Amino acid sequence: MYTVPSQGGKATVRFGDEAVCLISAVPNQGFTVSTNRSGASTLTVTFTASRHRSEITATIQPQSRADVREVSW
Repeated sequence: MYTVPSQGGKATVRFGDEAVCLISAVPNQGFTVSTNRSGASTLTVTFTASRHRSEITATIQPQSRADVREVSW
């Protein structure tokens, strides 16, 4: 399991040989959370507040990794 922190919250995922699985997604105060799947190999967790969005993308293609993108407006 791998926990990925962001400004909007933290997501814990498990990387398998054929899929990435969401274990938990905990938003920080003032944020909401949503998830999206692009097939079994990619999972996106988005934490949204009124002026900020944190997007965590976990994938197993081509290798297991998680990226965080922070956007403020």
